Amino acid sequence: MNSIKKFVANFSELVMFKHSVFSLPFIFIAMIVASYHDSGSGWFGWRLLFLGALAAISARNFAMGVNRYLDKDIDKLNPRTKGRPSVDGRVSSAQMLGFIFINAGLFIVVAYFVNTLAFDLSIPILIVLGAYTLFKRFSALAHLILGVSLGLAPIAGVVAVSAEITTWSVYLAVGVTFWVAGFDLLYSLQDMAFDKANNLHSIPSKFGATKTMWIARVFHILAVAFWQAFVLQAGLGLWAQLAILFAAVMLTYEHYLVNKDFTQIDKAFFTVNGYLGFVFILFIIVEVV
Repeated sequence: MNSIKKFVANFSELVMFKHSVFSLPFIFIAMIVASYHDSGSGWFGWRLLFLGALAAISARNFAMGVNRYLDKDIDKLNPRTKGRPSVDGRVSSAQMLGFIFINAGLFIVVAYFVNTLAFDLSIPILIVLGAYTLFKRFSALAHLILGVSLGLAPIAGVVAVSAEITTWSVYLAVGVTFWVAGFDLLYSLQDMAFDKANNLHSIPSKFGATKTMWIARVFHILAVAFWQAFVLQAGLGLWAQLAILFAAVMLTYEHYLVNKDFTQIDKAFFTVNGYLGFVFILFIIVEVV
């Protein structure tokens, strides 16, 4: 029993399972709003709740597994990442490959049981999810690729419920893209010197801390703007507007923390962004109820 717990704990640490808080709320926001438009009720049923959660978790596990597998050579050199299970031997390369293929297969199977469009999009989505690790080896746009990876969550949500991609879901997805890219820029400030020394491409290593902070601010302003467009296009009201206001306040606080002290980056990254997603979905639930 202890060996099983240890095995699960190692893989949970490998994929940083607690970071699922960033993508999960937005796939369900899209599902709630799509269901509200289709049937007048925000509840889309237990079947889609289960399949949506399974798809989101398996997709994220696949993406993180690919990232850890391909980044072993980089992670073992970085003091911040050399203790990861993929580097210190707690999870072998063979186990990681098995984990990657199992989650890819699970995601495709789940998409098949959702609907035809979801199944048709499943492999292209996996390709995008796996692209982030490769991009940072040759392009500073890797931050935006990561943003797009999480921005696919609301697109997947509306496809699951309505079997189509709506304009409001695109606005929501683009908002998520800029939100994630913005906080990834702040998080990447920790590795600025390492990236420079190892010829890795990132906006902090290319432009420096001050310009990176400004680019992150612009990204987060764009995130709020696109979320506002989502609310208007989806025909949502006061509670959804309050969700946008809360998001703007939380992002402002995030920048305040990082600008004040780079040692606050972890707090800004995990705590602030984690609360943002969950409070956002709570306001949307109240709106449709």
